[in-house]
Amino acid sequence: MTDILPAAASAPARDTAIRVRGLTARTRGRILVDDIDLDIPAGVVTALIGASGSGKTTTALALIGEHRPGVEVSTNSVRADGVLFGYVPQQPSSVLNPALRIGTVLGDIARAAQRQGNRASVPDALERAGFPSDPGMLRRYPHQLSGGQQQRLVIAQALLTNPTCLILDEPTTGQDPINRAAILDEMLRLRGQGLTIVLVTHDLDAVHQVAEHVIVMAEGRVINACDTTILPAPAPSPVPRAGAATRNRTTPAANRLELNAVTAGYRATAVLQGFSLSIEAGECVALVGRSGCGKSTAARVAAGLHPPTAGGVFLDGVPVAGSVRRRTRDQLADIAYVFQDAKAAFDPYRSVWGQIVRGPRRLRGDTDREAAAAARRALDRVGLHEQIAHQRPGALSGGEAQRAALARALAAAPTVLICDEITTGLDPISQRRVLDVLADLTRSQHLALLVISHDAAVVDRVADRVVDLHSGASDPGRLRFVEE
Repeated sequence: MTDILPAAASAPARDTAIRVRGLTARTRGRILVDDIDLDIPAGVVTALIGASGSGKTTTALALIGEHRPGVEVSTNSVRADGVLFGYVPQQPSSVLNPALRIGTVLGDIARAAQRQGNRASVPDALERAGFPSDPGMLRRYPHQLSGGQQQRLVIAQALLTNPTCLILDEPTTGQDPINRAAILDEMLRLRGQGLTIVLVTHDLDAVHQVAEHVIVMAEGRVINACDTTILPAPAPSPVPRAGAATRNRTTPAANRLELNAVTAGYRATAVLQGFSLSIEAGECVALVGRSGCGKSTAARVAAGLHPPTAGGVFLDGVPVAGSVRRRTRDQLADIAYVFQDAKAAFDPYRSVWGQIVRGPRRLRGDTDREAAAAARRALDRVGLHEQIAHQRPGALSGGEAQRAALARALAAAPTVLICDEITTGLDPISQRRVLDVLADLTRSQHLALLVISHDAAVVDRVADRVVDLHSGASDPGRLRFVEE
């Protein structure tokens, strides 16, 4: 993204809502943001773009006076007179209370906002964030929502506080096309009401749809700021699929992973009913559908993280227990899961490196030297420097954390890999590298790959077969997302 704007481009004069001078952020041995100046115009959408690890989220947090653990932030001056901030993080689970029901939290926020004179309404905030009118949703806990639903819940919480500046970190990631469009429409509506919006994103199509101003970052510096009209339109870059037609098997295909007539849900609500799925060795199956239709539940059942109430899971034709607690060490090693919320899947108090080498040591019985070698190979595959891995998860950007999570899964040499929206926090270059890694694993190592994604381009790049949970269809050909 460092060369998408002409060097001489400049932004038109506008009233400034936020002005920052000399912003610097660093961790031990690493500069994240390097003495930048920033001007956020009032009443418009400003897109903050750049490669993964360029400092976007660190900068966005600094605007509201926050920073990640282990990050030291300093500024020469900050001016944001009268600005009331609302912040929606890329990892929504980091601000959701797992012990409280959704309705309880929203009600508390609404009452606090009303005491301050804001006419806040829980139903209105949920509708604006794209939630369906379902009273049963308010009785759920955050972990009972999909990643996309969690993201929209945090947006609803922010809207209840009636902010004058809303900072959204990758709000369209993990969203199906319908909900993505609803979020972008809401951003346009809020902008029309005079709200200042900062959009942190890799989604250049979203930038073109909603932003008037764009700031480009690279390696912790602002390299350009201009009007969005100068930003070139994102051009499609078709790539060959790693599909069944192009794969040359030397051994007969066999079902490596199978879900047979699985029923699973939360309390009295069945999310999956009689669902079946099989993935051959060396095959990639994409699981798609509307947010909340049960994609992640199916994946969690396969991994033993959500025991089914009926049906079973089979690994290489052998039935496995519904819970990880009752699976053998080899079965645990064979099925690896890369979560959508990568940071939440790491222990925040231990280094990423220590958590990567733990897999091959404990699950495969590797020596310390063998585990370290496996970790280095995995990090190299996903394009992440070992120095970054020696930090704690909080010091990593969202994209770096997602690649680190993939490296952790690969280090244990699984035979089944489940990837839940793992490309959503990656810039285009990192995304292509990760997709190339996944395609190579299915071809060269006969890995069985289950991909959950709302991104049609990602699915078309790696999938041999597509299963649509929303419609119940299985499509061996090219995927087409149809908006209802």
